[in-house]
Amino acid sequence: MDGGSESLTSEKLTSIEDEEVLNKMLDDAADFEERRLIRAALRDLLKKKRDKREQERGQRQLDLRQPGLSKGGTVGVGRSMNHQSVANKPAGQPSSSSPGNRTAVRAGPAAAFPQKCSSAEAPNAKNVKQMLLDWCRAKTEPYEGVDIQNFSSSWKDGIAFCALVHRFFPDAFEYSILNPNKPRDNFQLAFSTAERLAGCPPLLDADDLVRMKEPDWKCVYTYIQEFYRCLVEKGLVKTKKRP
Repeated sequence: MDGGSESLTSEKLTSIEDEEVLNKMLDDAADFEERRLIRAALRDLLKKKRDKREQERGQRQLDLRQPGLSKGGTVGVGRSMNHQSVANKPAGQPSSSSPGNRTAVRAGPAAAFPQKCSSAEAPNAKNVKQMLLDWCRAKTEPYEGVDIQNFSSSWKDGIAFCALVHRFFPDAFEYSILNPNKPRDNFQLAFSTAERLAGCPPLLDADDLVRMKEPDWKCVYTYIQEFYRCLVEKGLVKTKKRP
């Protein structure tokens, strides 16, 4: 974008209502002021979508109080997250909320994962770990409710996983409706979407994560490494050196 912030204004960015377009602009921008304006526009767009969703929820609640409304005509507020998750699943795949299928991870991959976690300590692990942490922080910066400071507590409610996946697949689900008080749903949504669209194997188990006070940083780090590599292989991340 030639001309720096002189050719890019808040008014122009406000007129853009496509997250994917703003994300691409942010990736391409080199000027600090341009990046600041684009990040602000992304935050405003996400807030606008969240506010709209809240208004729709309020209207649905009012409608439910009206006499004669069909009981099956409206999805309840508490069920919106599960409804979104089911809508994004491929045809034929059982719902994560159905009995006997409570997690997005099968027993096979999850059982082998503890051995994979221990491999995170490579000779140059500290440099790679910091690079990957910085990458995660940069990609999720525009997202409200995400503050990535480490590979453990920063990921415990699942919102950071969803934000990172949503950054590369903004049409996969509605980020603004996610609830940090429903970590299992957030984990399942992020992992199933990453597997379906990025080909990232489900190395983490949602039920295991919610039982922990904080996720094991080596396991989270290993999963993010795998997600990053899948993005590189799909050409969604351009880099000369992979973490």
